[in-house]
Amino acid sequence: MKKVILGLVLLFSWVAFAQNTISGTFAPAKDYSWLIAYRLKPGTQVYVADTAIKNGKFVLNMPANSPAGTYRLVYAVPQEEFYFDVLYNGKENIELSFTTESGVAFISSKENILFTSYFKELHDLERRIINYYTSGNTNLEEYNALFKNVKATQANYELKTKNLIAREFIKGNKPYMPTEYETIQDFIANKKKNYFNGLDFTNATLQASGFLTDKVVNYVFTALPLETISKEATEKEMQNNVRKVDYYTQAVSKGYRLHLYYNLWSQAAASEFNKLSDFIYDDYLKVLAEEEDKQDIIDAVELHNRLRIGAIAPDVIWGGKGEEKSLSSLSGGENYVLVFWSSTCSHCLKELPALHKELKKYPNTKVVAIGIEDDAVNWKIEIAKLPNFEHALALGKWQGKYARLYAINQTPSYFILDKDKRFIAKPEDDKAVIEFLTQ
Repeated sequence: MKKVILGLVLLFSWVAFAQNTISGTFAPAKDYSWLIAYRLKPGTQVYVADTAIKNGKFVLNMPANSPAGTYRLVYAVPQEEFYFDVLYNGKENIELSFTTESGVAFISSKENILFTSYFKELHDLERRIINYYTSGNTNLEEYNALFKNVKATQANYELKTKNLIAREFIKGNKPYMPTEYETIQDFIANKKKNYFNGLDFTNATLQASGFLTDKVVNYVFTALPLETISKEATEKEMQNNVRKVDYYTQAVSKGYRLHLYYNLWSQAAASEFNKLSDFIYDDYLKVLAEEEDKQDIIDAVELHNRLRIGAIAPDVIWGGKGEEKSLSSLSGGENYVLVFWSSTCSHCLKELPALHKELKKYPNTKVVAIGIEDDAVNWKIEIAKLPNFEHALALGKWQGKYARLYAINQTPSYFILDKDKRFIAKPEDDKAVIEFLTQ
């Protein structure tokens, strides 16, 4: 009897503390050395575990209490670029392989194999539908067969993923399937109209992943007219798409809506759709950020807007009483170069004299060199060697007014302005400055 009880105790102890693993390989092995796992939560992520990648191999031990859901595996920096997501149900070990060229492939994991297989098959079918339309094919049997295959694939994977996390994503991704022949114009219009029909924005599993964000971003930036239109008209269409997103996300928490709109704003800003990014910020994002007390988001947006291409450069003032100068009052230049530097920076002491020499060939280009300094001792010595530049002293180093105004975190940093003092380029070094000016 004691042996039986002991056995039960050991069994339940093993069950309570059993760990699953995520293991596999990275190639080329020399390029990868570490892996960090985060659990995705609605609009955020939390650290779970990390491990070393040795000779291209790794084993990540998941904590025994790790809940089922989507996990993000980060393998390089910046973390927001170098990652892939996995579905972890707490019941199976996951084995995968990752290569720089092909990305991730799953060797063992019912969840992830079915998930990736579904999206691959659906993508292939969608490509065949596009080919059908663009080739001018009018064979009705082929048309019906294509959508019959789409319907069967969707039903098949919903059935195969019963009781799996993957089913939530597959159901949420259900594509539009016409019941009779449609022209490409009608098909695109109806696909856009029905895009959100099967999507539940309040689903906690979908919120705790990148799925909803990807679906929303894809809709806003790709659900556009077939014909070529101007950038201004494109941004207006995208604004209408954002309004549709707003309609379908009314029941979602403000915190998650903030997450969605910040992702939309980030994509618009990165794509230099300035009117769209301003619309998203002014009409949705700023209000949500204020209500959720997310001043960091407001600061990030306003910093971007202050320094983005096309914006007028924030003013810089230098000189003493009676001889005060400012960037805004400078005149006569076809271009202006702002360079933030330091007299204690070795790269600066190499690049600025080289730039000073080269810019003698460009008399219509004026330079304002802003010294990011702790004191003026070395700065005064070095600026005497650069007489053709305007010189502004910005004490306080990284916490100084102009370092913060221009988000300077390294020296030298360059900005090129047009005659109206609007940003037109942000070169990496002195050579890139000259290269831009010679275009």
